[in-house]
Amino acid sequence: MKITDVKAYGFWAGFRNICLVKVETDSGFYGWGESGLSGREKAVIGAVEHFKQFLMGKDPRQIGALWQEMYRSQYFEGGRVLAAAIAAIDIALHDLVAKSLDIPVYQLLGGKQRDEIPLFATSIKPMGQALVDDLVKLKSQGWNVLRATTGVHGSPDSATTFEPRESLSLVAKWMTIARQELGPEVTLGIDYHHRLSVPETVSFINRMPSGTLDFIEEPIRDESPVAYQSLRQMIDTPFAIGEEFTSKWDFAPFVQSALTNFGRVDICNAGGLTESMKIAALCELNYIDMMPHNPLSPLCTAASVHFCAAINNLAWLEHPPYDGSMEDYDKYFIHRPIVQNCALKVNSAPGLGVDVNEDLIRHLPFKYWEAPRLYKKDGSYTNW
Repeated sequence: MKITDVKAYGFWAGFRNICLVKVETDSGFYGWGESGLSGREKAVIGAVEHFKQFLMGKDPRQIGALWQEMYRSQYFEGGRVLAAAIAAIDIALHDLVAKSLDIPVYQLLGGKQRDEIPLFATSIKPMGQALVDDLVKLKSQGWNVLRATTGVHGSPDSATTFEPRESLSLVAKWMTIARQELGPEVTLGIDYHHRLSVPETVSFINRMPSGTLDFIEEPIRDESPVAYQSLRQMIDTPFAIGEEFTSKWDFAPFVQSALTNFGRVDICNAGGLTESMKIAALCELNYIDMMPHNPLSPLCTAASVHFCAAINNLAWLEHPPYDGSMEDYDKYFIHRPIVQNCALKVNSAPGLGVDVNEDLIRHLPFKYWEAPRLYKKDGSYTNW
């Protein structure tokens, strides 16, 4: 069996672009993967075109060897663009090979360790009573792991004013009220989307009673492990870190120094299933459970389900809060995963269990999209 084509598709799906990769073979088997570098899909597609030049004619069953060649062959290893392109191809190779063996992808990863994948739900309501009501509603629907955001999401089309320090009191107030309304049994966290500094994060946590939050996700940017070490010494709230990491090398200092408590690996950015399994093993060394980032299409969700099924150290998988805002998902994807009882069943169908309507997506337009821009009152840029 030889690779005969590697195709990349970037198309608009109502909320953002989706970037998919298809690997084809001379045997008729094919596989689909997805890249998670939202907003820079053209760069990923270009990288896929480069990889295609030497992947043609290779045996797709040699997944690990192909991963090494893709990662190391340009001398300048790593980086978000290359890792996201490798991730999409790697996931597609797993899908393809599993189909050729008539087995689900999780069998290639060592078999499944659970029959369903627990999920956490997110409320994207603005800070205030609407957020509390939404969280209480989610609890009544059976969700026992809940996450809030800052409530300020911005717009790709216009600038948004956001003062990180001014947000602290408001967010702390309403997260405290949310905990009171939800009770102690619900796991409650917040994603601050790396908008804070170290002292701002400390101020935020200190404004709430101890135990209000079960985790805080990405409070500061992740380039500096030393900054997280400083933060760890001043607060005791568990960290959920890792959605921006692209390799086991990125994860290593945070795992080896116990700076993260939940591994937020994104398999569509962190080198695919091959690398993510190694990251999960690295986290298992220090009793860190995985909490995968899952913000993309149903194909990312399906791949994440197989990953979560195959590892032992799983906390929860993210359920996208905007899943319903993508237009015509059921036209693009065949047999996409459906949430049942706040979980996703592990599908035993061959491959990922999801297919793509290629005839439709090949004609869909690409739309340039930028992440929302947040600015402080003085006009300076701040993190989204």
